[in-house]
Amino acid sequence: MNERTRPAGIRVFVALAPPDDAKEELLGEVRPAYATHPGMRWNRVEDWHITLAYLGELPTETVPPLRRPLADLAARRRPPRLALRGSGTFDDRVLWTGLDGDLDELRALAADVRTVVAACGIVFEDRPLRPHLTLARARRGDLASVGEIAGGLASFTGRRWAAERLHLVGSNAARGDGPIRYRDIEAWPLGRALP
Repeated sequence: MNERTRPAGIRVFVALAPPDDAKEELLGEVRPAYATHPGMRWNRVEDWHITLAYLGELPTETVPPLRRPLADLAARRRPPRLALRGSGTFDDRVLWTGLDGDLDELRALAADVRTVVAACGIVFEDRPLRPHLTLARARRGDLASVGEIAGGLASFTGRRWAAERLHLVGSNAARGDGPIRYRDIEAWPLGRALP
């Protein structure tokens, strides 16, 4: 199928985002590594998020039916209180920071999100939740940097914050070394329907 006949699609996921001051706190710890490890592909700070369910590439017409059920779910769920904490790697290529706080509530929210998505008829790979925020990816030949940076961030503990909104996010597919760009399709306040 060529580009003209391929149905329009978008990569979609459901996520939480730390507030700006929590991002700034982490950025203060990470920023020195930007200069000392220029071979890393750093995610943009404004794109930092915690994925609850990755839905993959979807036809654009399948996205609107997700809005109402996710909005209803968000309204019924208490915002988990979280903190960014520590660091690690996936596959010696991906640098991340972890989470601390209401992790049971975070896992329950992720499970409910995945139930809602499945009820909308969307088939996706239901991977186990590994609560984290991805910071960067190593380019080929720069894998040593990932472990070095993770070691430097291992003792980081950020302040606690309440996740305020549930985000339905779309992204482009990164080509080559180009950055992935994210945009909110929509976001809903958590706990709006609670007393």
